[in-house]
Amino acid sequence: MLQFDHLVIATDDLEQGGIDVASVLGAPLEPGGQHAAMGTHNRLLSLGPGEYLEILAIDPQAAPPPQPRWFALDDHAGSARPRAWALRSQSGVGGLDRALSDAPPGVGRPMDLARGDLRWAMTVPDSGWLPFDGLFPALIGWRGTSHPAGQLPDRGIRLRRLVVTHPQAGALRAALAPLLSDHRVVVTTGAGPTLAAEFDTPEGVRILA
Repeated sequence: MLQFDHLVIATDDLEQGGIDVASVLGAPLEPGGQHAAMGTHNRLLSLGPGEYLEILAIDPQAAPPPQPRWFALDDHAGSARPRAWALRSQSGVGGLDRALSDAPPGVGRPMDLARGDLRWAMTVPDSGWLPFDGLFPALIGWRGTSHPAGQLPDRGIRLRRLVVTHPQAGALRAALAPLLSDHRVVVTTGAGPTLAAEFDTPEGVRILA
């Protein structure tokens, strides 16, 4: 089984997106960095040991990548909102092959990536879109012992529930079953694909949707 790794919040403008998310969750986001391979940049927030939230935006100072950006960020428009999520192989990059054998077609191929002292491999579809209209999680394996959550101050914020809504909820549940057992992830049926995240914070429950 894989573990929840991080939640991706997409935004048109990283600075404004960070302000908006901080105002909801009641905690500042930490500087992240640039992803040269994808032409994006981010800011981060700890969600406790081994888990974090990432605000991700196209970096206007970076050269466009030769392929579509991850999480279909080229097709994102508007303010900060949940866009995607990632599951972590407990055995690092070496566990990705097994996870891929249980994943649905279209999840992508593992791509070697880096930011600062962090090294990882993650599935990136050629189209940028993950299965189920982007709601199937990306699969990630970290190299070594460095992980973003361990480099962030703990603000006491925890993921309470991730609600994944899709017209084909039954098929999505079946696709996730071999990979994940986490009571916080709830898959529901709805007219359109959406993500909503609930958090326990020192100020009470807060929601990003």
